[in-house]
Amino acid sequence: MYWINAVYWIVLTVYVVTIISLVILVISENRNPIKTMSWVLVLILLPFIGLFFYYIFGEDNRKKRFISKRMYKRLKNRAIPKTISEEYAPLPERYKELAILLKNLDQSPILEGNEVRFLTSAREKFQQLFEDIRSARHHVHVQYYIFEDDEIGARLSDALIEKARQGVEVRLMYDDVGSWKSKSSFFKRMKQAGVEAEPFLPVVFPILTSRVNYRNHRKIVVIDGEVGYIGGMNVADRYLTGGKFVKWHDLHVRIKGKGVQGLQSSFLLDWYYAHKTYISSRAYFPPLPSFGNNPMQIVTSGPIGIYRNIVQGLFFAFMNAKKSIYIQTPYFIPSESILNALQTASLSGIDVRVVIPQEADTRFAHLATRSFVKELLACRIKVYFYQQGFIHSKLIAIDDSLTIVGSSNMDVRSFEHNFEVNAFIYDKETCEEAKQIFSNDLKDSYQMFSEEWNKRRRKQRFKESACRLLAPLL
Repeated sequence: MYWINAVYWIVLTVYVVTIISLVILVISENRNPIKTMSWVLVLILLPFIGLFFYYIFGEDNRKKRFISKRMYKRLKNRAIPKTISEEYAPLPERYKELAILLKNLDQSPILEGNEVRFLTSAREKFQQLFEDIRSARHHVHVQYYIFEDDEIGARLSDALIEKARQGVEVRLMYDDVGSWKSKSSFFKRMKQAGVEAEPFLPVVFPILTSRVNYRNHRKIVVIDGEVGYIGGMNVADRYLTGGKFVKWHDLHVRIKGKGVQGLQSSFLLDWYYAHKTYISSRAYFPPLPSFGNNPMQIVTSGPIGIYRNIVQGLFFAFMNAKKSIYIQTPYFIPSESILNALQTASLSGIDVRVVIPQEADTRFAHLATRSFVKELLACRIKVYFYQQGFIHSKLIAIDDSLTIVGSSNMDVRSFEHNFEVNAFIYDKETCEEAKQIFSNDLKDSYQMFSEEWNKRRRKQRFKESACRLLAPLL
């Protein structure tokens, strides 16, 4: 009996010391005060469970570097060949400050001479992608958060295997957690056929590591350094069939031109970490003619940098909007700065519109999203619920000539935890096309008003508020 009591007090003492140490650590890291207080409360009020959640989700990796500063700069410089002249890029005068900010944050140059094509359906996107892969002569680089072993996954796998057997360099990178449904034999088959396939941040025992919280959410394809893809679509049948929804509505962009060099740089940075291979040949950044206007910057963001590149770019763009801000996002769980920027813009007379799904694939994130609707409506921001299935599109159109599209959602996870990539496109015609896509989706959406929203049941409001409380932690 005595030894049982002794063990009890030893365990209790170790636990208390651990909790106190973690509380001191969280406070000393100078995080966002809301996040800091949330973690302190979780650690104190949820014995053992709070410790478990902190170990999985709470570690701050900002000071850790998967890639050294020196190597990062060397790889980034590969996206700035001497053939590019930023001086003559047709950049709208009023976006020069934003462009300078993004360059200073992420070493993202202005890449001109691009043709941009919006792909608003998965069928259209994959049809064009397969055509471009069949035309590849030198290399095909593919990166997806989710790469499933289903019908469309098998078709893409076969296409990559075919090119590898033809002697084309094929590299595939997939997120280990995002693609957990796919069997190892699926990727092994590609490797045996000559495809270099690597997982990003592999996790053997997800429950026993905090690496599960930092995922690579990017969706990038680069073909011969000339054609590239960026957007919200992963590789899974549900993007074509809708899965459990009537429709899975998403958006991707095909880029042809020097903007692809920014996508290439992002891919090779991740490849260096995943494969430990430094690829530096200029063959992956060939000199390109002009295929169109559309000057752009490819901006990456992740949990290991000092700054939150994408969120800071969004904040600056929102605060400097003159006429309108149109946003499509599957999850709306913004940081305080982004929420304040949108509210300030709306109250100053800017037309701010936000489209979110009526139903979503993640209940927790959807409930947290709904908790922000009241604050948006109170500031005269127009809120629309998409009715025709699940909208997964990540599209932002600001004023008349700035379009932002990529992998980043308007939520804490994308802003704080995920590796993301967005294209900031400075072109009037492209922005007009983006706004037309937005307007077409409004036809399939229901506008919400304060009078109706305030009639929701108290129980529903509490669920939404509870999910919002935990959002900063996850």
